[in-house]
Amino acid sequence: MTKLKPDLKCFDSYSPVFLQIEKMKSKKIFVFFIVLVVLLSCNNRKDYINLKGNALGTSFNIKYKGNKTYTKEIDSLFQVVNTALSTYHSNSIISRINKGDTAVLTNNHFNTVFNKAKIIHKQTNGFFDPTVGNLVNAWGFGPKHLKIEMDSSTVNTMMALVGFEKLSLINNHVYKTHPDIFIDFNAIAKGYAVDVMGRFLESKGVSDYMVEIGGELRVRGSNSREAPWLIAIEKPLTDGTRAIETTVELSDKSMATSGNYRKFKIDENGRKFVHTINPKTGFTEQNDLLSVSVITESDCADADAYATAFMAMGYNKAKVFLEKHSEIKAVLIYIDKNGEIRLEKQQI
Repeated sequence: MTKLKPDLKCFDSYSPVFLQIEKMKSKKIFVFFIVLVVLLSCNNRKDYINLKGNALGTSFNIKYKGNKTYTKEIDSLFQVVNTALSTYHSNSIISRINKGDTAVLTNNHFNTVFNKAKIIHKQTNGFFDPTVGNLVNAWGFGPKHLKIEMDSSTVNTMMALVGFEKLSLINNHVYKTHPDIFIDFNAIAKGYAVDVMGRFLESKGVSDYMVEIGGELRVRGSNSREAPWLIAIEKPLTDGTRAIETTVELSDKSMATSGNYRKFKIDENGRKFVHTINPKTGFTEQNDLLSVSVITESDCADADAYATAFMAMGYNKAKVFLEKHSEIKAVLIYIDKNGEIRLEKQQI
């Protein structure tokens, strides 16, 4: 892990803001303005530590008010989460369960995620379903990198292994109705890791922090300017560039974003397959919802799971769900009936 560069240390925003600043530095007036803002922020800056690095197959950014650097402890916690939940580690608890090891015992990390997944699976009427793991692998988005000719017959066969209700957790043992069910917690694990890091900081008496892992984040208190944390939400661009669509101010909240505009595959026939698997059909489906950012007062794991479910639902079903659950806020970026990209904030 490396500390954030001093010249950006005072800019308390999520990383896409940094990217946007870097791209626009050729404009001297704008550069002067940004430098001025950063310098003014530094004049009121408290002692905030910034840790950055890579973990869980992505990047992380942790910023908190304090005078101690918890590098070793945070590295250790990442390893603990990987050991429980990563399908990319052959000896993790989840990988051993997927391989049919009936003797493996789960731990508190696995159990917490399993129980959250069970609740949200039921609440979303199955649109969040970690048992789509075989389909994720078959479509080429999982750890196995399978190359299977996916047609209706193949998908229908695999759908027999989908359904979180086909799993049970009893006395630290996972029981399956079919041994070939493949569990994939990747749509909730990053959010859970964010919560683990946040709770660790809280256990050390830290009350002002931002933990961000691969775009999922949890904030508490205020930033170094004694203001809410300013978080950027990206435009759904497919050309490889990055820009800001909108920003939100957060304090004591969690946020997770899911989208189909960047993670996709194109086969030899030019067909595009997005990474979101619809648990109802078994197919990768590009619907009218391009991106959704879910904001909750609960855990980031919850926001992560809801964001995945909403992407599978599409705009209309997601909007209906949100209208029934006022405790969940969201920023929806979607394509309207005229083909125009729209942004809609629910409960914000």
